[in-house]
Amino acid sequence: MKITEYVEMLAREGELLADEAERAGTDAVVPTCPEWRVADLLRHTGAVHRWAAGYVADGLLEPAPFPQAPELAGAELLAWFREGHAELVRVLTEAPEELRCWTFLPTAAPSPLAFWARRQAHETTVHRFDAQSARGVAFDAVSPEFAEDGVDELLTGFHARPRSRVRTEQPKLVRVRAADTGAVWTVHLSKEPARTVRGDTDDPADCELTGEASWLYAALWNRLPLTGPGVTGDTTLARLWQETAGI
Repeated sequence: MKITEYVEMLAREGELLADEAERAGTDAVVPTCPEWRVADLLRHTGAVHRWAAGYVADGLLEPAPFPQAPELAGAELLAWFREGHAELVRVLTEAPEELRCWTFLPTAAPSPLAFWARRQAHETTVHRFDAQSARGVAFDAVSPEFAEDGVDELLTGFHARPRSRVRTEQPKLVRVRAADTGAVWTVHLSKEPARTVRGDTDDPADCELTGEASWLYAALWNRLPLTGPGVTGDTTLARLWQETAGI
């Protein structure tokens, strides 16, 4: 996907998140994040937006402290969220393509600007799911292309890091198939961080996860149950994912 497409998604998803949060009310419980209320969701995502914007706007080359969100509520908190989201969209839109700044998934994108546009588009979309869960409504769909991209970032980026807790005592193989886009990922699990290979292999899978990219996206981010006819083979590996894959 192009940087401009990520920024367009970020703009759309942030506005939708704010609208859904306003409808739910900032005191509403967020079922997909059981310890949170909508106010916590807005504070977290708003702080992430400001944190990301700082790297891009100031060209920071080293990790910076995570900003403290204010103890606001109601309309004031929503206004604070919308302000930070709009600033992030503006900063990414105006940033030069040759931007140099710190990133935390160095292989996830071809440039720092592409990294932050991609990461914040997915960050905001997943948390928009949370805002809709607080209202008890079905998630608005994302495009198959964007969903596939988000699955790829999760599997090849986040869960390749040493901090990933998705591990097994004995080597196991999980194959993830997006039925609508044709994308396939082969995930090797062991006592070490997961190793994901894009594409199919001749190795037999212990567990297969097959479905539309949008379902895989929401389920692998633990926003939908990883159950159903699309989960075949050793279903304990799907349960392991839901128990340990939280970011």
